[in-house]
Amino acid sequence: MKKYIILSMAALTVLAACNKESGKDQKTITVKAGIGTMTKVAYTEDKSAFVEGDNLTLFAWTGEKTAIPEKLVVKGVDNTLKNGLWQPEIQMLWADMTTPHYFLAVSPARTVTSFTADPYTLDSAADKFQQSDLLIAINDKGLVATDNPVSLVFDHAMAKLVVELAFHNQWTEGNPPSQTVITEAKIGAVAATAKDHATLDYIHKAVTATGEDAQVAMNKVENAKWTTLMVPQAGFRTISITLEGNDAWLGGNGTFVFNSTTDIPLVSGKVTVVSLIIGRDQITLDKDGITITDWASQGDAIPGEVFKPELN
Repeated sequence: MKKYIILSMAALTVLAACNKESGKDQKTITVKAGIGTMTKVAYTEDKSAFVEGDNLTLFAWTGEKTAIPEKLVVKGVDNTLKNGLWQPEIQMLWADMTTPHYFLAVSPARTVTSFTADPYTLDSAADKFQQSDLLIAINDKGLVATDNPVSLVFDHAMAKLVVELAFHNQWTEGNPPSQTVITEAKIGAVAATAKDHATLDYIHKAVTATGEDAQVAMNKVENAKWTTLMVPQAGFRTISITLEGNDAWLGGNGTFVFNSTTDIPLVSGKVTVVSLIIGRDQITLDKDGITITDWASQGDAIPGEVFKPELN
């Protein structure tokens, strides 16, 4: 009886050691995430990093870094930023301590149905801006468990469009007391004629516009400045400006349509600014024309990172 008890304790000791080794091999995966040199748009303040309550969906795999296998180490686990740490919905574990792992993350958190052709529909409404500002991160360095936490740097998948308006002096003529300051016509709406559907290739951070052109409503920053996220694409040339609430003597109302003679660039992670002048009978490009800059390098010229679009 005494010998039986001693053997059982030895067995338990061996079992505990095995469990300890197993726990070591199944070390928990944690992440740290940022938005690199770009800026995630916020309406109330300049946001250059993730904030409390933001979320992401994480994937991890082993094998080939450019070919995501059916069997994943981490399969679409949502993580939410709480108290400065990314908290996963369920525990995420490394497959082992030595095998290289590759990581992909999407923010905001979403259900991914395909890694190379995931369908996406743009919602350009101001209150959906954060949701539509899709961010993608890839870490394909082949990390092992000792590299924990996993570093993720996100890039913007969408483009951003800004339309800046100026007005000919016809809007000023007859408008007392001053004719030296150009009067702005009242703008009721601005829309971009472009595709608002796409497929997403997460591995290559590539966006392919799909479907037919739609009228993408832009959000009002101020009367002469409008903005929206856009699906990156070629072939975008048309912007419509609708005047509403103007007196007849001030040029009246109606819709002006600008048709560019060349494509207006819409590129992932870039801001395209179109400067237009509205006249009585036509709309033309301003001297600044069409410019394209990095999302975070706008400086004072385009204060689009600290705006609050009007929710119509």
